[in-house]
Amino acid sequence: MNAPQVSAGLRALRGSAAIAGVATFGCGEAPGFTDMELLARAARAAVADAGLKMSDIDGFCTASAGATMWAMPAIEYLGLRPRFIDSTMLGGSSFIAHLLPAMMALQAGQCNAVLVCYGSAQRTATFGRREVVASRRFLDPQPYESPYDPMSPLSSYALVASRHMHQYGTTRRHLAEVAVAARAWAALNPEAFMRDPLSIDDVLAARMVSDPLSVRDCCLVTDGGGAFVLVRADRAKDLPRTPVYVLGNATSVWNRQVSSMHDLTVTCAQESGARAFAMAGLAPKDVDLLQLYDAFTINTLLFLEDLGFCAKGEGGALVEGGAIAPGGRLPVNTNGGGLSCVHPGMYGIFALIEAVRQLRGEGGARQVAGAKVALAHGNGGTLSSQATALLGLADAL
Repeated sequence: MNAPQVSAGLRALRGSAAIAGVATFGCGEAPGFTDMELLARAARAAVADAGLKMSDIDGFCTASAGATMWAMPAIEYLGLRPRFIDSTMLGGSSFIAHLLPAMMALQAGQCNAVLVCYGSAQRTATFGRREVVASRRFLDPQPYESPYDPMSPLSSYALVASRHMHQYGTTRRHLAEVAVAARAWAALNPEAFMRDPLSIDDVLAARMVSDPLSVRDCCLVTDGGGAFVLVRADRAKDLPRTPVYVLGNATSVWNRQVSSMHDLTVTCAQESGARAFAMAGLAPKDVDLLQLYDAFTINTLLFLEDLGFCAKGEGGALVEGGAIAPGGRLPVNTNGGGLSCVHPGMYGIFALIEAVRQLRGEGGARQVAGAKVALAHGNGGTLSSQATALLGLADAL
């Protein structure tokens, strides 16, 4: 794909807004909490982290897999009266996709502080997971696949993994490297849900769920809430936390169903990544750490390739020997990712929160030394939507 042209408007938005506050709540198991309560706890904590009050929030973004009008009850519950609202639902990429519209609203003076938030009690909710799956099929029909009752979304990702293995020689060991690296990062993160040691052999011997993906190739099912606050860059300088500037952001969709992908090994992260890099004026070599939506181990390989960190088909070779684990040459998913840290239905907001924490130097034992530029990438549906954000400290402006 040729490098995309960047409009003067997008160039003007580069670095115009900064993330001033982030928070998570209830990651792992939070029995007794509803989706809304998890969202609200995270939201209020993020606003406090930014040194603001809820009354300062006049922009609002959220999304839910279980409600088509989720922004309205969330606004009501939080007691807000926002002037800018975005409830675009693109699956797990939604919260990274919310960045650019929020930046435009801030730049236009429509609002001054945008709260982006999410909550899900997927693990401990009293209603069953079968009911959740049934409701999602009703809200999100997939006419060419649903009649065959696939194990969604797992069957789709297993199909993609099989094709990648056939076409490029990728092996189950390569996939296992991704899971083991995520667990090694999680072991350094007190917030991570699964921190027990995990070896390549453990992954290869794990129960097969949808060939070639075992249970250890699949993301967690947890509870959790996450939120962040976005303000204009000039205002961020006066707030208590180190500003993390949004340098580039782009979203793309090429398909909904995996059966409609033009190539099972190529995602539209190629497009979202290229446009985000072009807006930021950066290249993969400038990125110090990556937070990639790892719903399944194959995702990490696909996104490393499609975002330009290696050639197509070379993702497996790139991750060999712990290259993306602690101490490796490319830090990926430093919180443990969706595979070992947290995954309450949609993970994208947590990838962005971890990127911010790393750039603010708040990673503790997992901190990547000297990190100035981070990439956070969200995925929605079955490789259906992709959203890429490049974040940086003041030195990167």
